[in-house]
Amino acid sequence: MKWFELLTVAGATLAAAVTVVALYSLGVRLTAIAGDAQQASPGVKRSLAYVCFGLCGLAVLFGLYLIIPYFSA
Repeated sequence: MKWFELLTVAGATLAAAVTVVALYSLGVRLTAIAGDAQQASPGVKRSLAYVCFGLCGLAVLFGLYLIIPYFSA
């Protein structure tokens, strides 16, 4: 068995999962901060939250692109 390739895939999976979860968490946090009435610029924080959600969506779509053979062949 090729152990190095297995570790490479496991490491890439872990890094991708941590990145998606961190971006989603940051987006939720920025949305909560933007909803606070005492914030000076809620529009900027809300737009950054949407950027984080968009990057999460792109990461999911890229993962689907890699998994589904019809798209990557």
